[in-house]
Amino acid sequence: MLSQQINTYLLASSGVLYGLLLVNLILIVIAPYIVDRISNNDLPEGARDFRINVIRGLNVLIIGLLGHFRFYSEGQSGQGIGVKILSILIIIYLSYLSAHLIGRFVRLRFGRPMNSVGTGPRIADTYASRALTIFISVFIGIMALISIIRVAGFSSLLEAGGVIGFVGVFLALTQGAWAPDIISGLVILNSKMFKERDVIKIRDGSDEIHAIVYRTLAFHTELLNLVDNHRIMIKNSKIRDLTLHNLSRFASARGLRETMLFKIGYGVSSKQVRAMFESAFQAAVEDAEIPLEEQYPLEIRLKDTGDHAIEWSVHYYTKDESSLIKTKQLFREKILEASLDAGIDLSTPITHQGSIPIA
Repeated sequence: MLSQQINTYLLASSGVLYGLLLVNLILIVIAPYIVDRISNNDLPEGARDFRINVIRGLNVLIIGLLGHFRFYSEGQSGQGIGVKILSILIIIYLSYLSAHLIGRFVRLRFGRPMNSVGTGPRIADTYASRALTIFISVFIGIMALISIIRVAGFSSLLEAGGVIGFVGVFLALTQGAWAPDIISGLVILNSKMFKERDVIKIRDGSDEIHAIVYRTLAFHTELLNLVDNHRIMIKNSKIRDLTLHNLSRFASARGLRETMLFKIGYGVSSKQVRAMFESAFQAAVEDAEIPLEEQYPLEIRLKDTGDHAIEWSVHYYTKDESSLIKTKQLFREKILEASLDAGIDLSTPITHQGSIPIA
């Protein structure tokens, strides 16, 4: 009874029908704004996407019901081009929504709970969750493609084969842009070369970057630069080609062994140099802002004897990998203060100077 009343009302007033369609289309577009307005600012990104998709899914469902009441009830024709386009759009979005919801369930079931940097608790992907999500997405995509072909009216085997062949050729031509990153992402997750919240050091050309792994997505990995707090995105296929140091995986129970180099003139004895470094180390240990491993003594080595100065290497241990840069900067400042107190010059001496030709 209710269905017949709604159908009669919509058939009698096309303005109401198109008005409802327009309202739902607008809601689909502004769904992110609605979620941001009614949610907290610290809403996790996954939860935000879920709420946006729920709103859009409801709007798509309403549009589908309106189309059913208007065109498919009471013997109305549903073969118009507008109806076909609307049906195809509904199929595409419902397929996307299904893949998103199933992927979310798979991540909750097979993912790894953790506290992400700056966003609080979230579920990180694992190899099992990522592989299963890709398989389900491909399956849903195939089913959606078959449904679109049928809705579009390609009923004969030749026509359907032509559409599928076109899609296959398109994927084959573009596979170089997406396949290596997806496969590399699976390799990264399976090999566990790094995981979210790990501190890594990578070298890209002449640039050396210290960063925290924010998350590994299907096509790229997001990093947070420890120096300037910028977010970096690197393709998964490229990050496998870079030399990567995982600073969160200690090779020793002592922690990370960091090194600083200093050039000091020949006029300063090794006893004075060692006393200066030891004094700076003791001052750094007493400073709560410098997370050094005080139970392991400072290692002072003579690295090189050059023409102008002796190069000394100073080695210390730390387990706070996220504060490596700050630790080195503050410790270097302590060494500078100790050198001034000891009267030792840290600038590289110049023992001779080349003659300047006279014209």
